[in-house]
Amino acid sequence: MAYRVLVVDDAAFMRMMIKDILRKGGYEVVGEAEDGSKAIDKYRDLHPDLVTMDITMPDMDGISAVREIRKMDPYANIIMCSAMGQQAMVIDAIQAGAKDFVVKPFQPDRVLEAVRKVLLR
Repeated sequence: MAYRVLVVDDAAFMRMMIKDILRKGGYEVVGEAEDGSKAIDKYRDLHPDLVTMDITMPDMDGISAVREIRKMDPYANIIMCSAMGQQAMVIDAIQAGAKDFVVKPFQPDRVLEAVRKVLLR
């Protein structure tokens, strides 16, 4: 059975790229969301094994969404996706409960390595 992943990013193109990388890596993408509040709702409905979460999004940012998801599920596996130059935000995300991060633009090997590392902990 493939691990189930929720992909969260406000940019449709980024969601498409991540979904493609994950599917080629053998993961099942069970849902996607374009902001943090929708991510929380989808997490509650879908119970994915892992979430890839963008940091900077409208309405609710990724760090706030991580905090809310972790309140709901302290064992949630969340990987943050950040653009170059967002190191301070990455630290905030890890402190909020994210388990790893990948930097945009995505390197497929790095994305899959982070996913494997988090799921196999």
